Amino acid sequence: MFSGKIAFVTGSAQGLGRAIAEALGDAGAHVIVHGRERARIETAAEALRARGASAEAFAFDLVDDDAIAAAFQMIGTTHGRLDILVNNAGARDRRPLDALDPPAIRRLLDADLVAPFELCRRAAPMMRPGGRIINITSIAGPIARAGDAAYTAAKGGLDALTRALAAELGPCGITVNAVAPGYFATEANAEMVADPGTAEWLARRTSLGRWGEPREIAGAVLFFASEAASYVTGQTLAVDGGYLSHF
Repeated sequence: MFSGKIAFVTGSAQGLGRAIAEALGDAGAHVIVHGRERARIETAAEALRARGASAEAFAFDLVDDDAIAAAFQMIGTTHGRLDILVNNAGARDRRPLDALDPPAIRRLLDADLVAPFELCRRAAPMMRPGGRIINITSIAGPIARAGDAAYTAAKGGLDALTRALAAELGPCGITVNAVAPGYFATEANAEMVADPGTAEWLARRTSLGRWGEPREIAGAVLFFASEAASYVTGQTLAVDGGYLSHF
């Protein structure tokens, strides 16, 4: 499906990012695996190669603008282009309003909104018509809960950025879409996954009554990255087991 395509997936050493990287690699793309810890991303890239996929590892911090610039220079030198960008990496800071000071809010916004903006800005000139940008947002974009204001604001902003870039990059033949995950059983959610009370709550709160498995995020990403979505842009698809439609 993606033979010869160059795909860059941020935050792909574990969790949803790794599942996305595996799916793209299995479908024939050359995957650039990203994270901050070199040992972990080298392990992830090697695991992809062991599956028969083509992969390489880039280690850098997304809040470092110079590191982003260097990474894209390397992509340009090595591959000459980028076909698929998946902005998956992010941060979370679950604290009430009175516990969040401006530096904490700026740190989260830098990771969850400013960094994806800069990645898109760097990626777009390297994409040919048919290029794909896919932002991993959250069901916390369109809805909210107490004690999570900064994350909700950042993910809502990423939804809006998706629409804005779809409008701006459409004339270049580049589509920009988003996938909004619900509750997934990832390493980051291990404590919640182990809590029987959370499982009981999800059984009542979601239509499918369970946690999502990381591999279940991949289908939506593959769709947006494929020719099947060539006339789809500016959209956010919730992959949430029916959370947003169930009450």
